[in-house]
Order: sequence, then C-alpha cells, then structure tokens
Amino acid sequence: MLRHRLRFLFLPFSLLAFTVQAQNAPVLQQAETGMLGADWTTPAAQAGVQYVTVVPTATINPQNPGTAARIITYTVTFPGPGSYDLYARVRVGTAGANDDSFYYGNGFGTKSATDDTNWITVNQLNGVGYTGPTEVVGNAGGGQQQVWKWLNLSTFNGGEAPVAFTVTAGNLTQTFQIGAREDGLDIDKFVFGTTGLYFTVANLDAGAQGSTTPPTVFTPSGPPMATGKAKFLGGVYSTPQKPFFNNYFNQVTPENAGKWGSVESTRNVMNWTELDSAYALARTKGYPFKMHTLIWGQQQPLWIEDLPPAEQLMEINEWFAAVAARYPNITQIEVVNEATNDLPLNGSTGPNGPNTPGSGAGNYYNALGGAGTTGWDWVIKSFELARQYFPNTQLMINDYSVINTTSNAQRYLGIINLLVARNLVDGVGIQGHAFSTRNTPATTLATNLTLLATAGKPLYITELDIDGVNSATPPQLDDAIQLAEYQRIFPTLWEHPAVRGITLWGYRPGHWRSAQGAYLVNTDNTERSALVWLKNYVRTTVLSTKANQNAALTLSPNPAANGRFVLQGMEKAQTIRVLDLNGRLVKEVKAVNQATTEVALQVSPGLYVVQVIDGYGVTSRKLLVE
Repeated sequence: MLRHRLRFLFLPFSLLAFTVQAQNAPVLQQAETGMLGADWTTPAAQAGVQYVTVVPTATINPQNPGTAARIITYTVTFPGPGSYDLYARVRVGTAGANDDSFYYGNGFGTKSATDDTNWITVNQLNGVGYTGPTEVVGNAGGGQQQVWKWLNLSTFNGGEAPVAFTVTAGNLTQTFQIGAREDGLDIDKFVFGTTGLYFTVANLDAGAQGSTTPPTVFTPSGPPMATGKAKFLGGVYSTPQKPFFNNYFNQVTPENAGKWGSVESTRNVMNWTELDSAYALARTKGYPFKMHTLIWGQQQPLWIEDLPPAEQLMEINEWFAAVAARYPNITQIEVVNEATNDLPLNGSTGPNGPNTPGSGAGNYYNALGGAGTTGWDWVIKSFELARQYFPNTQLMINDYSVINTTSNAQRYLGIINLLVARNLVDGVGIQGHAFSTRNTPATTLATNLTLLATAGKPLYITELDIDGVNSATPPQLDDAIQLAEYQRIFPTLWEHPAVRGITLWGYRPGHWRSAQGAYLVNTDNTERSALVWLKNYVRTTVLSTKANQNAALTLSPNPAANGRFVLQGMEKAQTIRVLDLNGRLVKEVKAVNQATTEVALQVSPGLYVVQVIDGYGVTSRKLLVE
C-alpha cells in the first residue's frame, strides 16, 4: 500500500515540473514592434530581417539616452513568473567601435531618460557575440561587425554590471525599455529566456526553449606560460579576453579601458570601471600593470578638440593627475602611442588619417608644443608631464611598423634618443601586429630590434598578434598557417636579449583581428595549434639573462694608467660610453660584437663611469684613471 502511495505522489510532481517548464517558455519580441521614440527608425527589411536603428546624431549621452526621443518602449507579457535573461540580436555598423553601444532599462518599468541609475550601458559590442547555429550564447563570443549576432545582455558586462529580469506572479505583463547611445547599431529582436537554461543561436532565432544541459567546454590548466622566466608574457585585458587570463598570462594591459576617450568621453565625468578591473587583477596576482595609453591621435575625448590650447593643456594635466591619483602602483605607462603614425592633430594625414574633426584625434598637438625645435617637442612635453606625475613608473613610448624596415627603426630611434638625452624614457614599446610582421624576414626584425636597443633602454613587444586564416574566398581558419607564422616570428622576438617582455593583443574570439583569425582559442576554449606550441616553447626555452652578461664583463687594468683599459666579455656589446661624475660624455665607442675591446681615454686623472650597452640594456663599471 505504501509503495502505491509513493507512486501516486510522484505523478503530480512530474506534472508540476512540466507545467513550470511550459510557463517559462522564452518570450520573443521583435524590435520594431515597440513604441519608437522619434530618433529611432525602421529601415526597409534586408534579406528578410526587419530591424530598428537610431538616426545619426552628433550628441551621444555617455550614461543615459538623454531624451525620450531616444527610447523604445515595449509591453511584454510573460507566460509565468521567474527570472529571465535578456538576449538581443544586433548588428554593429561599419564604424566598429563607434557603432557598438546602447542602453537597456535597469529592470522593468518606465525609466527617466536622464537618470543614469535607470539604465545599463552596453558597450564594446564590436568584437563579441555568437553567430553559429549550435553556439551557446554566453557572455562573450567572437562575432564581428556587419553581421547579425546574439548576445546575452544579462551576463555580458559592456561597461556596467548586467542584470536579469524578475517576473512575479500576478504581474506577468511588464514594460521594458531600451535607449539609443551610438548610431550605426541595428537591433533585430529580443528574447527573454529562463535564467539558468542554455540557449543556442538556433534556439533564439526560433524562439525555442533552451537546454538544462551546460555546453561541454575545454578548461585550461596550469600557471601562466612565462612563470619563473626572466621575461613576462602578458595579455590584453577586456571583456572578451578575461576568461582564463590567469592560466596563460602574467602581465596586464587594458585594451581600450585606459584610453582617454573611454574614461572621459564627457568632460569631468570619469568611467573607471573596466580600468579598475584590469588594475585590480594585476595588483591581486602581483602582475606588472601597463597603462595604455595617455596621449594618442585616436580615441580621445571629442570635447577637447575645440578648446583653446591653454585650456587643452590644463585638461591634459588633469587627465595625468587623475590617473596618477587613482592608480598609484602602475608598473609601466605608454605615455605617447603611435607618434610616427598618428598625431593628435586634426588634418594630420598619417596611416590612420586623415584626422577629421570629430574623429577622436584630440587636436591638442599644438597645446603640447607641436613640432617645435626638435620636430618632436609635443612628445617631449608629454614625457615631461608624465615624469612629473608618475615619478616612480617606467615611462614608455609605443609605436607600430617600426622594426619591419630600417628607415622606420631609425626614425623611431631618433625620437627615443631625444627622450634618452633628457632622461624621460625608460622603455621602448614595439607593436607586433601581423600587418607589420607577415612579410618581413625574421632577420630584419632582429636587426632592427638591435638597432633600437642602441638607445640603451629595454624593449617590449607590446601588441603581438599573428593571423590564422588562409587565402580562400572567403578566408577560412587555418591552424597550420598560424602555427608556422608563430614558429617563424615568436622566437626572434622572445629570445632577443633586449626584449624584456611580450604582450599578446588578445587571444580569444572577440579579438580585434578575429576576421583574420588571430585568436588562439576557439569559442569552446579549445586551444588552436599555435597556442599548444607556444605554451610548450615558452615553458621549455632557457633564456640568457642580464645577470649572466653582467658577470661576464670585465674591465682591466683598474686603475688605468694613462687612460688605457681593456673590456672583455663584449660579444653582444653595441656601444661603450665613458662618463665623468657629472654625467658628461667623454668618450663613445661603437663596438662590433668583439670579445675584447681596447679603449684609450684622454682625460684628467679621476673616477669615471664606463657604460656598456648591449641587448640586455646598460651594464656599468667604475674606472679609476691615474
């Protein structure tokens, strides 16, 4: 009898579970069915897709829509109470990072157009999202611009902490709102799906129920690749690149969060959220943190472009001071980015130009001194300010396409030497993007690294990426091509004695060169062939160290009679300098990688400093001349 009662009790629970699942079926909402504010429009359908977009406007409120005209209101009826995640199908326009943001209401109900607390900012959609039918829509993905892709807005942090939506019994019909931020973003539809279920792209396209079974994904293991090495192997830090960061990298550089235009897009309104997150990771894990970047000719605040030069300089000082106050333990700062390629000047026509008004160039070139007497006074002024505000931080310059040709390296070296002469620079950044290395012989890269090292400062490869697609139409992912290029390029950079660290400019889908296949893992976290090789190579390669070179260098006789002495252990030496105690140069000898070099001085008796500059930097010895 008892067994029959148990069976009787079990049946209602089964029916109840089935009923709850039916109640929590996903709710699909076409974007164009809402009440559109006047700034929204519904263009003609494309390939059967009807969507909404915001009309172009010069005004972008950074934290809220700003006016009721920039809001769409929906009335949504849910099949039952529960917690729902918000999914959206969107398409980012041709302007990429300038077309990739909007707002959604912080919960249900009618929101104030001007109240920041009413809205969740969704930004940085350019390199995230899911497009494959079987892909489970999570919090990142690798979708690019100009394609329709799905996002889970309740798990994706695009600038503010995301939220899920709670529906209570008796309140199944709710008001839901979105707001415009940047024009150029198209929205097709929304889906409210039960929190805790897993929805594929195909599920969401059809408005079908998700699964209770989580997707099978690869979980990487092990410490960062360069653990215990004399050099770091770092990663760029942004929302798509965060997962499993600590399993691979031991240095942190923010991707976009440290650019002035990201922090202070509205004057005196600072958004530190993503930068705080990157800095906190570095501090918690004990990793070097590099600030990218203070001065640049792109992604600068639009409001600064038309200010008088004196006021622009005041704002630059305030920007430096704000960063210094908030992040007192920055290891490195890229003070000036891409000086030879992108001036902070409207009308400049470098490789990234022309810098037209409103393009984000900053237009403060003349406020920093312009070309001046050196040709690079604006760079020098930037570093003088940085030395003032960041006296304990390693100051760096950074640029791209500076080691693929000797002429580019020499031009860059000229700027570096101007800074070295004024004791303003501590490290040299060399971007390693695929467009600079793809067709460049490894020997050329090595030769120009050695040339830049003659300035006596350590070198850093700051933005390394290597593409991984073939030449098919359209290009297809090709692990073999990426692996071969990593094996050709990476050892040249990693083993060069002047290079103290390398930072990969992304490794996951959502990479800025996702279309070129430059990411190293797939959407399920499995490692592509190049990453498998890279992990083994970095962990097993034994590097020479400055300590070894320092110990090998000998100077004799000391004291030196008549100013003549011999240096031994000079196999990697590039330059010998002799300075008096006031730091004045009294002798310079260009070494030719000889094991032994004799130097003759014509100086007064006394104490001098001998500096040997090689790929490791500068090694010093005291010399007494009798």
